[in-house]
Amino acid sequence: MWGNSKKIRSSKIETLIGQSIEITGNVKFSGGLHLDGKIIGDVMAEEGSDSVLIISDKGHIEGDVSVSYAVINGSIEGNVYASEKLEISAKARIKGNVHYNVLEMASGAAVNGNMLHNKKEEKLLEHQQPKREESVSEVDEVDEVAMPRADSAGAGSLTSMMDHTIIVD
Repeated sequence: MWGNSKKIRSSKIETLIGQSIEITGNVKFSGGLHLDGKIIGDVMAEEGSDSVLIISDKGHIEGDVSVSYAVINGSIEGNVYASEKLEISAKARIKGNVHYNVLEMASGAAVNGNMLHNKKEEKLLEHQQPKREESVSEVDEVDEVAMPRADSAGAGSLTSMMDHTIIVD
């Protein structure tokens, strides 16, 4: 999008669901799935695979979608979980929550639900691990205080913060 964006991994499209096909039931796949038809049920990529789901402007899913990579230009009525990258094209219509790691969304796309960023956990090397605090021998009293803060959706919520009184002999 800004010149340095990585494209969705090109995966061999092993399955094509044509425009005149309607499937009722859950679909589990690996590799590439191109959808021009309709699926009434959940669509899931095989766990641990770098599977790609491509939904054309004629494609429709009524159910949850859970994949590594997805390009959506059709419609989904259900939650979308993209563990790696999600591209939402201009004609896409999603009614449900969208969970993503990396998102590319075109002008004209519509999402009726929450957009939830799920940062992919990176394993840190030993020298990159946060340093542990030295332990304190005795804690006299602990008071719990509720402080308002804004969560990721922008609404106010209460978060518990600990105010410590520490006595060290």
